[in-house]
Amino acid sequence: MTERMMMLVLQLGIILLAARLGGVLFERLRLPGVLGELASGMLIGPYALGRLAGPGFPEGLFPRGTDSIPVSPELYGICAVAAIVLLFGVGLETDLRMLLRYSVAGTMVGLGGVAASFLLGAGITAWLSPWVFGERLGFTAPACLFLGVISTATSVGITARILAERKRLDSAEGVTILAGAVIDDVLGIIILTLVLAVTGASRTGGAIDWGHIGAVAVKAIGIWLGATAAGLLAARRIGRLLKLFGDPGAIAMPALGLALILAGLFEEAGLAMIIGAYVMGLSLSRTDLAHVVREQLTPIHEFMVPAFFCVMGMLVDFGALTSRPMVLFGLLYSLTAVAAKVVGCAGPALCFNFNALGASRVGVGMVPRGEVALIVAGVGLASGLLPGDVFGIAIMMTALTTIAAPPALSALLAVRRDGVRRTEQAEEEQALRYEFPSAEAAELFSEKIVEFFKGEKFFVHLLDHKQRLYQARKDKVV
Repeated sequence: MTERMMMLVLQLGIILLAARLGGVLFERLRLPGVLGELASGMLIGPYALGRLAGPGFPEGLFPRGTDSIPVSPELYGICAVAAIVLLFGVGLETDLRMLLRYSVAGTMVGLGGVAASFLLGAGITAWLSPWVFGERLGFTAPACLFLGVISTATSVGITARILAERKRLDSAEGVTILAGAVIDDVLGIIILTLVLAVTGASRTGGAIDWGHIGAVAVKAIGIWLGATAAGLLAARRIGRLLKLFGDPGAIAMPALGLALILAGLFEEAGLAMIIGAYVMGLSLSRTDLAHVVREQLTPIHEFMVPAFFCVMGMLVDFGALTSRPMVLFGLLYSLTAVAAKVVGCAGPALCFNFNALGASRVGVGMVPRGEVALIVAGVGLASGLLPGDVFGIAIMMTALTTIAAPPALSALLAVRRDGVRRTEQAEEEQALRYEFPSAEAAELFSEKIVEFFKGEKFFVHLLDHKQRLYQARKDKVV
């Protein structure tokens, strides 16, 4: 145990340094920092430099784990907690009114992306199977079905990071992508259950229990909708409970604890942990504690989130594809996966007030696959339904979509035009503007105003250091 903990400490230190260096380097190249964190993980991971032996480390600093998860269980566990921290923060930053306004659009985007990805992913595998596998496979063959399911899973964490860096999480495109990605995950879990039932029945020669599959689907959707509604209704009560802890730092830790608990309960119920974390963050976004929790969790976020993306890069196996047909098929499958999300998600977005630019942002934002696709591929590999070389194709698709999407989305977000056809009129606000004889007088006055609001039990936050922009919030008053 001591040996394993020593390895974990060393690995985390190397990951933090490599992720930061990679992020800074890519930002200087005017590329998304998350891409640098992913690239640094690929470089130092168990498939590259991490496997090189050294004094005292005969298997390297990052020895191979299992076939499905090549990193150590301890490191993967930290990665799972980091994903919860990331999605909890995304939920806290989500504008609930904007999310509800675009919930129908997000639902249709999620449905369109899942349908197009599954059908095209399984279809191209069946079509090219004689060339790749040496035999004709039907659409319902296990390899075809699993590659269809793997193609459906969107990694919302990568897209959310890009939107946060561009300060576009609360934009029309941002909330539509987030809503679509949640729908994506729920539907992906239902389709995975369906595929496991179909392939299991075909191997044993038994009948498919459609009643059980339907019950699982209803349960998954019911838990997700029920937990979201309950969280939103109980948000102010949760806020009052957290305020009993008094100090802002003492408030943030129990809030994160609630996110971890709900994430674990969602996983136990058969849904993804990240959905539970997002639901808790979304619930607390309605309270005046949202900024308090975000500010206090910033050090934890800065520690864990880069580690998460670095470990995601470590999962990429460069040697999984050994034959030319497999490499070519992997490229075609990856291009199909990209096209399926762009077309399947951008198409419905065009029907909901998005123009071509906005629909393109939504479609590209749904392209990254990431950890969810790898988890689904690992299930197929562990169950014996997915051959090792096909697992390599899944890794290749995940890597290519993860690498290609961030710069493409950043370029689209850099275009200084609205992504919607009609901009809805904002609520009327009354602006009060005062001129002062000097900057010192203005600063003194603003300090007195801040002290006054704090004395009235408002939570006051410095939103923008350059503009000295403050927000004061207390219950529904902002």
